Amino acid sequence: MKTLTIRGIDPLLSEAIKIQAQKNNESINKTALKILREAVGLSDNPVYKTYHDLDNLAGTWSEEDEIEFKKNIQDFEKIDKEMWD
Repeated sequence: MKTLTIRGIDPLLSEAIKIQAQKNNESINKTALKILREAVGLSDNPVYKTYHDLDNLAGTWSEEDEIEFKKNIQDFEKIDKEMWD
């Protein structure tokens, strides 16, 4: 295994990692490794999950659906100048 030195860890981050380690009854090193693995998507619980619940809708709109959708959202493009003066 490689050793990696991370410089610039501020006191707030250091304390947060220590608290997390205590809460999970783990070493600071193990906690830091777990956090890093999750952050880059190498764990069973990644920070940014990929969802597939809408996959069946991708690419299903017809040109008519697109035109109708754009027509229905036109009001969202208008700026209420009274709100911004």
